[in-house]
Amino acid sequence: MVAEQFITPFWLDLAATGLGSVQGAMFAAQFKDSRLDLLGVGVIGLVAGTGGGMLRDLLLNQTPVSLSNNWFIPVAVLAALVGMLLERLFSRLNVAITILDAVSLGLFCAIGTSKALALGLPMVPAIFVGMVAAVGGGILRDMLLGMPIGVMHVGSLYAVAAGAGAVFLAVSTAAGMTIEFGGVGCVIVTTVIRLLAVRFGWSLPEQRAISTLRRLRLRRRSGD
Repeated sequence: MVAEQFITPFWLDLAATGLGSVQGAMFAAQFKDSRLDLLGVGVIGLVAGTGGGMLRDLLLNQTPVSLSNNWFIPVAVLAALVGMLLERLFSRLNVAITILDAVSLGLFCAIGTSKALALGLPMVPAIFVGMVAAVGGGILRDMLLGMPIGVMHVGSLYAVAAGAGAVFLAVSTAAGMTIEFGGVGCVIVTTVIRLLAVRFGWSLPEQRAISTLRRLRLRRRSGD
């Protein structure tokens, strides 16, 4: 049985896109040496807000949703410009922005995973598509800014949170649960893990630390 697609209201899709654009603009504004003009900020915001969905649809050989109507691109660009102009105000609302960012991460993940399942992809590839949909905008943003890709460095857990949510959705639908249950559960799992990671500073082991531990073990063995 092919899974259904987790559908979110149109306004919620637009809100998530706008939030991603605001985040992208605020992130770019931290690097004053980049000297981005209004066009540059608009491009960064557009990529951050719509990049994940575009990558998702390209992987699924579909027309990107953000190109299927007239609203997504203007909303993303406008949100990016607002984010740049009101950077100080949004910085004071850091907690609220972090919570909304975590929720939008879960939404993009749920939509991506369920869309892949609805098109007949097996469970593991569908989980991968969901993760790409969730973190793709941030990856493209970092690439445009010439920055190290954030999801691949210590202290993020974006991809881990999205992966856990995608697994929950895929497993729950495979077990016969409704797509609504799986989608809402995906958003909750992703959001909670991301917020806990921010609150307690969770991160995966650093590659350097693992290498150091291996060297210490080798020294101990050689000493024996």
